[in-house]
Amino acid sequence: MTNHDASPLDPETSAAAPSPAASRPPVYDVVIIGGGAAGLSAAVVLGRARRSVLVIDEGNPRNAPAAGVHSFLTRDGISPGDLVRLGQDEARSYGATLVAGRAAGTRRSPAGFAVTLDTGSTVSGRRLLVATGLVDELPAVPGLSERWGRDVLHCPYCHGWEVRDQTIGILGTGPRSVHQALLFRQWSPNITLVLHGDMVAADGSISDSHGPTDVEWEQLAARGISVVVGPVQALDVRNDVLTGVRLASGHLIPLDALVVGPVFTARTDFLAGLGVSSAPHPMGVGSHLETDGSGRVLSDGSVVAGVWAAGNSANLMAQVVVAAAEGLGVATAINAELILEETERAVAAYRQPFSSAAEARNSDAHLGDRRHGISTPALEAAVETAPELASGSDPVNAREGRN
Repeated sequence: MTNHDASPLDPETSAAAPSPAASRPPVYDVVIIGGGAAGLSAAVVLGRARRSVLVIDEGNPRNAPAAGVHSFLTRDGISPGDLVRLGQDEARSYGATLVAGRAAGTRRSPAGFAVTLDTGSTVSGRRLLVATGLVDELPAVPGLSERWGRDVLHCPYCHGWEVRDQTIGILGTGPRSVHQALLFRQWSPNITLVLHGDMVAADGSISDSHGPTDVEWEQLAARGISVVVGPVQALDVRNDVLTGVRLASGHLIPLDALVVGPVFTARTDFLAGLGVSSAPHPMGVGSHLETDGSGRVLSDGSVVAGVWAAGNSANLMAQVVVAAAEGLGVATAINAELILEETERAVAAYRQPFSSAAEARNSDAHLGDRRHGISTPALEAAVETAPELASGSDPVNAREGRN
């Protein structure tokens, strides 16, 4: 059932307040941890499916530094903040409750799952959807993090058009750096691969084990990509604009944009109470939550019952529109599982129509506060004038002296 007591996402709000008539905190059908594209998309789908949904989000989106979201049909160029606000409004319109906070821990409970927030409050849900995204761990180069998402980039499909035909540097930190250089060559003929980190040996020469292979050297040459041996000491920034990178040798390489390869780390620490942790990504680019084809979280190859994941926490390469689509897909799978569970319970109850629980439900449904055809207020009034009613005697026979 949809929860219509949706509260705004307010920094002062740490948990969804129950309605005044509620005697205990609500148990939501689904608790979603993470209010980005994946989490909000799932909240909209589940709300439209008349599920009660709680979304927990700490308000620190990965793409906040970027000027705009790209390759999102009809939303190209929209700021990340505006996209989130629109998503929040849509989720609320279907009854979702949004809570500002960070999930600090999770555990199983009789209701399903209990999620503890960093404020110390706890919320409960029958199912858990992890949509917390990831953290970009950048190379340790001074000034790099300050330019991240502006003129320090990593995804050509997110930012390539904006730096087309400019002078672009690739910070070569590992085996995927050559691939990045060849990829960005599609957007500009002015590409320079700057060898850094493991690609440079201790004596300043090109590393035999981590430098470009013979095949890669040929590819770089064929595509007209320059190669400079670093390492990079710092970024050169003037008037809040990147102008290049300065090598340890002191030499300045003029650049308009710099491409890096972060280590992608899924945000999953709060799942330790469920025995769940992130696993190394098969492409060697970081860690992620392993899932099956429907989005159910896996641990050592086995499904973790009731726990699902969507977006960058599971798919490190997903762009915003892909994360939103995954949120939709996982939401439909969760709803299907809940329907199956509810159907099984209904069938079990249907097979035992005369159980005490069934009788109690039927009594409440058909009689309400009445018993034996007499409403409770009427019965109380009668007892005041005829106490024998309380003892169960026959008032007519009692008045006439008959048993």
